[in-house]
Amino acid sequence: MLRTRGLRVTRGRLAVLAVLADHPHADADAIHRRVGDLEPGISLQSVHNVLGALHEAGVLRRFEPARSAARFELRVDDNHHHAVCSRCGRVEDVDCVTGEAPCLHAPAPAGFAVVQAEVTFWGLCADCARSER
Repeated sequence: MLRTRGLRVTRGRLAVLAVLADHPHADADAIHRRVGDLEPGISLQSVHNVLGALHEAGVLRRFEPARSAARFELRVDDNHHHAVCSRCGRVEDVDCVTGEAPCLHAPAPAGFAVVQAEVTFWGLCADCARSER
């Protein structure tokens, strides 16, 4: 996957991909903590560099919920959205009902071509909703 996107295969990149496979929607700090178990001594800056390169190459998706650090995921080949728990910050994927971008067709200013719509649903995850009862 890395070579087909023009990237060298490195231990740091493989470690980041392994972490994201098990922990989708993680932020850079969480990824760094988990990568440290696989590659001791890797710096937070190195993790940021890897995330930037993987995002630029289209290997991962970066999204930034309001009032939150950027999150990363490997699900890049479809149009989907996210539901964020406003209490614990848990993020879940929400499949787009139309399946292709942009899924919202709002009137755009003259000459403006909309290519993507970003939708984030906010609420309580099942665990937080259950604890509130």
